[in-house]
Amino acid sequence: MSDFNLSAFSDAIADLAAAAAPATASLATHHHRTASAFHWRDGYFVTAEEVVEAGEEIELTLASGETVKAELVGRDPSTGVALVKPAGAAGTASLAKADAVRPGNVAVAIGNSDGAALAVFGSVGEVGPAWRSMRGGTIDRRINLAVNAGSRLEGGPVLDARGGLIGMLLFGPRRRALVMPYETIERAVATLREKGHVARGYLGAGLHPVHNSDTHGAMVMSLDDNGPAKAAGLHLGDIIVAWNGEAVQGPRDLIRKLGPDSAGASVTLGVVRGGEARDVAVTIGEKPLS
Repeated sequence: MSDFNLSAFSDAIADLAAAAAPATASLATHHHRTASAFHWRDGYFVTAEEVVEAGEEIELTLASGETVKAELVGRDPSTGVALVKPAGAAGTASLAKADAVRPGNVAVAIGNSDGAALAVFGSVGEVGPAWRSMRGGTIDRRINLAVNAGSRLEGGPVLDARGGLIGMLLFGPRRRALVMPYETIERAVATLREKGHVARGYLGAGLHPVHNSDTHGAMVMSLDDNGPAKAAGLHLGDIIVAWNGEAVQGPRDLIRKLGPDSAGASVTLGVVRGGEARDVAVTIGEKPLS
């Protein structure tokens, strides 16, 4: 690549980041660090769910440098999306949806730190199928990034080479950079705007992992008096080993299955009680995530 082309490429990335910067904002988190947010539409901003807490006062610093108070509309730990509504930001620019991305495509993560623009670029490292988060959320695509992004960019937008919005930057295990896809954010935002929360499946049982030579599953250690598990006849000491015929290896498996789409569902739990296998029919309850 010639010096001229390299310079042109560098300017193109900087221009792309500069064009999107007006849509970004920063917020000081309860962890005493700075994270990013960006305008979705209609004056609503999205950010990473883990950086906000219910009941705390939120202030956004817009790209203009102006600091405004913001209301937490709702948060969805199952997808990592939080929705906030700052005062007087309805005219902020929005970002258009990106086309489908492939591994190797350029990805630009942008953000804001107290009004100063942030930007790093790398590439899309992996594009995979839909998956379930640890909190049971359905994520439309698995998009991992090969990009070195600092914590101030968390909650900020990730763009393709045309400036289209791929999704929001989050960090997975071992601080691996990943993208919460546009489609997943869109679905979460619609629910948060309507209800202020995303419901979660509720079993009403305290669970402990069981791993021995005979049985793998989740042992019932406590039961909520008014919970679905007790109503269905689960007992203390029962070991849940299956959900609708699918093996349950431990509490984490159950938590993944108790996502938003499980609320109200009738399921059959495979249970080992006193060494004997049996089926227990349970109607999963609904527990809002605050």
